[in-house]
Amino acid sequence: MDVNQAKQEHLLALKVMRLTKPTLFTNMPVTCEDRDLPGDLFNLLMKEDPSTVKGAESLMLGEMLTLPQNFGNIFLGETFSSYISVHNDSAQVVKDILVKADLQTSSQRLNLSASNSAVSELKPECCIDDVIHHEVKEIGTHILVCAVSYTTQSGEKLYFRKFFKFQVLKPLDVKTKFYNAESDLSSVTDEVFLEAQIQNITTSPMFMEKVSLEPSLMYNVTELNTVTAGDSGESTFGKMSYLQPMDTRQYLYCLKPKPEFAEKAGVIKGVTVIGKLDIVWKTNLGERGRLQTSQLQRMAPGYGDVRLSLELIPDTVNLEEPFDITCKITNCSSERTMDLVLEMCNTSSIHWCGVSGRQLGKLSPSSSLYLPLKLLSSVQGLQSISGLRLTDTFLKRTYEYDDIAQVCVVCPFNGLDS
Repeated sequence: MDVNQAKQEHLLALKVMRLTKPTLFTNMPVTCEDRDLPGDLFNLLMKEDPSTVKGAESLMLGEMLTLPQNFGNIFLGETFSSYISVHNDSAQVVKDILVKADLQTSSQRLNLSASNSAVSELKPECCIDDVIHHEVKEIGTHILVCAVSYTTQSGEKLYFRKFFKFQVLKPLDVKTKFYNAESDLSSVTDEVFLEAQIQNITTSPMFMEKVSLEPSLMYNVTELNTVTAGDSGESTFGKMSYLQPMDTRQYLYCLKPKPEFAEKAGVIKGVTVIGKLDIVWKTNLGERGRLQTSQLQRMAPGYGDVRLSLELIPDTVNLEEPFDITCKITNCSSERTMDLVLEMCNTSSIHWCGVSGRQLGKLSPSSSLYLPLKLLSSVQGLQSISGLRLTDTFLKRTYEYDDIAQVCVVCPFNGLDS
């Protein structure tokens, strides 16, 4: 949309063109059979058409490139480039020419001019050229405001503006899901799994150059989007990483706390910021776009004041034979010391060995202790370890722990000798 501020005729002419990659020319082939009235006339015309592919004239896609005729679609994350030219159409020398280009968005006004200094003079039939670039970071209505001020030979100062309005669209739809995994025998704290669903909501295919997760300071990240084949890994999406219009892909990442933060139970408990996704893609003829999400947040799992986890447990045990496990008890409070008492309650299948109600002593804030225990199972099959209870004598508060882990119980006697 062009609007001239002044009604008078100016000595200078302003032209603004968006710089984009060209597109392949398409035509509409018209053919007929030999027995039809035109005969082979249409085929001869298509062979003489310079825009068609030789030997494949009936294809809609041609060999020529088409320059953009308008601003076209601009997507969030792409780089907006524009060519600005001010031409002296008059027969007199114009002085003190200042060309200014601003981009007005819904929230801010940005100066895109490469130089804010005025040109001393512009002779007839000469021009001032400038190329501006801006990485689009907001969706919605954008207005490119180009202003030109100059002085005539008679000393009159003149000024005019032109406005170019365009829309910035959303290219991708990104959805995330978090999964909290309980700590295993080799880790100290929980892992966090992130699933990112990315959908192409444009009308053209995209080449996904990079989809990575930049973790926060407390985490290390491992990408789970490759399949190991020999010495190298192959992408789960194949060699050609294209995302067709309206198609969706799922990317998976595993985050683990760094060693310096792993033992600080209170710090990890309060972490909600995981990191941000960095997405880079290319469209037709190499147009590049990049998006970074805001910091992704999750709801930290709540373990209460005292956390009990298993550090060592056998996979398989024999029926009615004692076996050993190692528990880890962590004081998740960052301020209060606890005085703990351990009670062991038998279930229908699990029987604890040892004295119930024994004192564990004082446990300072954000610290842990390791506790070896002995138990046996009276029932075969997959059994759940339950029946532990911790009591803080300072606050008279009790914490019960059921379904801590599962163990496979087998019978050691396969049969009797005759």
